Amino acid sequence: MALRFFEEQAHTALYRKYRLPSSSEIHSLIFNYLQRKKGEPFSLAVDIGCGSGQSTRGMAPYFEKVIGIDVSEAQIEEAKKVDGPDNVSYRRGFAEELEFEDGSVDLVTAGVAAHWFDMEKFMKEVERILKPKGCVALYCYKSPSVVDYETCSEDPAQIIEELLTAVKPYETKAKQIVWDEYKEVFDAITFPDKERLLSTMGVSSETVVEFGIKYFCLLASKPE
Repeated sequence: MALRFFEEQAHTALYRKYRLPSSSEIHSLIFNYLQRKKGEPFSLAVDIGCGSGQSTRGMAPYFEKVIGIDVSEAQIEEAKKVDGPDNVSYRRGFAEELEFEDGSVDLVTAGVAAHWFDMEKFMKEVERILKPKGCVALYCYKSPSVVDYETCSEDPAQIIEELLTAVKPYETKAKQIVWDEYKEVFDAITFPDKERLLSTMGVSSETVVEFGIKYFCLLASKPE
């Protein structure tokens, strides 16, 4: 996580307000994979690049303890402002330097964050801290496709397409990894037991907007 975009409190507050919530379907998918590959007990999950904690809090029902890690102190402070489960905590840290004991973690996750990591260094740390048969789950989504917005006289999908076309010349390498549905990230996962899943999910926002999101989720299990 060498690149930092969320250093100011005003920026992180907007991020927390408008960031899409993590899908419960994704959390269930990850937990079922962990259940199948490792089994109980589920003591500790670590969520890397946690931002303001949307993905971190979603894992709370499954584990004794969940810790969110982010390089931005402002993001961590924003996450702490949200009332959440007692078994969730946050601290500043780096994806490539995880301050956990060897073989102490059941699950490592990263939601909409792995494209910023140095994957070679990250995977070395993941292999070190995971328990035998422990799992890593890296997921992301493409820009939403609007299905319906009742007060809009124009085609919302066309508006979004025009916006994406306008900003395409300014895309970063990380954004290109997302558009490629994490194929490069998948190749960088060093565990041989791994899989890449694609799914489209419908979402409704607080305003009267319905849209679909294409998720991609990479799952892998550390050898015993």
